[in-house]
Amino acid sequence: MRQLLEREQLSTQVEVDSAGTGDWHVGEPPDARARAAAKRRGIKLGGRARAVVRKDFELFDYIVAMDGANQRDLRRIAPDDAARAKIVLFRNYDPGSPRDAALPDPYYGEGNGFEAVLDLCEAASRGLLQHIRENHRL
Repeated sequence: MRQLLEREQLSTQVEVDSAGTGDWHVGEPPDARARAAAKRRGIKLGGRARAVVRKDFELFDYIVAMDGANQRDLRRIAPDDAARAKIVLFRNYDPGSPRDAALPDPYYGEGNGFEAVLDLCEAASRGLLQHIRENHRL
């Protein structure tokens, strides 16, 4: 999403952050396989893992879940109904994906799982950006 925003010259207008619903990787850099797959596409993954906090629901217009389990976890973390209304499934922004489709987790897989997930992320990111443009006049 960040690369897409940079290419569209919107990186100063749209803030993107990443956080997990669990704390098992807090403080760690992105997975080396994810970094390698992203690097092959000219994408630099940086930062360190952190867990979602209640304040995120105040700071962000969208809380994007990668799958139904994360969506349920986010709903439990959300402080109120207004915060829960911000939770959306990422792949629902990809018109080529089935409704409520999960983003597969390539962590335990082998082969080109990270490449395939990047393809899905790029498609959903394009749809999300289109949604943002239409609903936030960018």
